[in-house]
Amino acid sequence: MPQLRQVYQNTIVPKLKEQFNYTNIHQVPKVIKVTVNRGLGEASQNAKALESSLSELGLITGQKPVVTRAKKAIAGFKLRKGMPVGVMVTLRSGKMYDFLDRLINLALPRIRDFRGVSANSFDGHGNYTLGIREQLIFPEIEYDSIDQIRGMDITIITTAQTDEEGRALLKEMGMPFRKN
Repeated sequence: MPQLRQVYQNTIVPKLKEQFNYTNIHQVPKVIKVTVNRGLGEASQNAKALESSLSELGLITGQKPVVTRAKKAIAGFKLRKGMPVGVMVTLRSGKMYDFLDRLINLALPRIRDFRGVSANSFDGHGNYTLGIREQLIFPEIEYDSIDQIRGMDITIITTAQTDEEGRALLKEMGMPFRKN
């Protein structure tokens, strides 16, 4: 069982149950899934960018990414329906907890001039989205093996009803929120 999941079950659940006065253990918010998404504008012209993104996301998440394709044609972007526009991975259960643990404890502290992540990036339903500018913060990626620095979006989907509950859950998990 992943370490973060044990921490969640043994310490976070009782704290949140007491903090929000839940009567049932199933009312306590939990993380359902984590999606890691990378949009690739140049992937339609550059197949090598798509391949390198697939391999990088596979290394970072430990799971094979899926290629996302354009739903409709947009002439201004030189985009036809069905062309690859990005890659994404959806993580659940064990791999999700392992990824969150590595993100919070290894990757985020490696960001240059890091002061914490914004506490305002919640969507109103307790889900949190985080944008990362470079893939080098993950220890699995070697500097020499990348062709270009690309960012990614990480979305943490929770069962929390409000942003306050979602923020409390992620704070207890160790997410380093910025002090405003």
